[in-house]
Amino acid sequence: MPQRLLADFSGFLQTDGYEGYAKVCRENPIIAQGCWAHARRKFDEALKAQGGASSKKRKTSLAAAALQRIQLLYRIEQKTKSMTPEQRHEVRQLRTVPVLAALRDWLDQQLALVPPRSALGKAMHYTHKQWDKLTVYTQDGRLRIDNNLTENAIRPFVIGRKNFLFCDTVTGANASANLYSLIETAKANGIEPYAYLKMIFTALPKANSLEDIEALLPLKEIHAKSEAA
Repeated sequence: MPQRLLADFSGFLQTDGYEGYAKVCRENPIIAQGCWAHARRKFDEALKAQGGASSKKRKTSLAAAALQRIQLLYRIEQKTKSMTPEQRHEVRQLRTVPVLAALRDWLDQQLALVPPRSALGKAMHYTHKQWDKLTVYTQDGRLRIDNNLTENAIRPFVIGRKNFLFCDTVTGANASANLYSLIETAKANGIEPYAYLKMIFTALPKANSLEDIEALLPLKEIHAKSEAA
């Protein structure tokens, strides 16, 4: 299913470390991009696993050291929020790339010293295996350091799906996913969802071709409004 949906897509695909996404990227003109929120979360879990240790020991642990280094990346991103993609890319080359290089050196030094099956070992090995994908965001100022925006958008669906009616079949699940995709894409582009759905249900019966249907997509709606303005 993902491969069919992405057949005409080229660009970047930002995901967690699930290997299924890597296969899609290998078989399509898509560049896999990692998510630092997922890497950071694993180090945070490793720090919490040290619950029995003293507060001082936790603050000086390897997990805490990794989180501090990752936090530097996020501080840089925070300062580039109002910048253009070109300006953001320049800042990343000047400031982010050296931080990443230092983090890579630190990871190489510590990786062999930590049991791989420990919480910290798992966090380190995850970051190590995802490294090339995690650094992709420095190549283009349009890219984000993580995919938290997408995760926040789908969270209501993920939390509520167990209680939804008619989701006990693949067809029902696909229908729900399609509807949520339309709504969240509309919201992400500043389109009021109710008005957008009302427009779709009014115009869709009149659509006679694939081009007519595609013209009703949220991004097409934004483009049409910008041209009218």
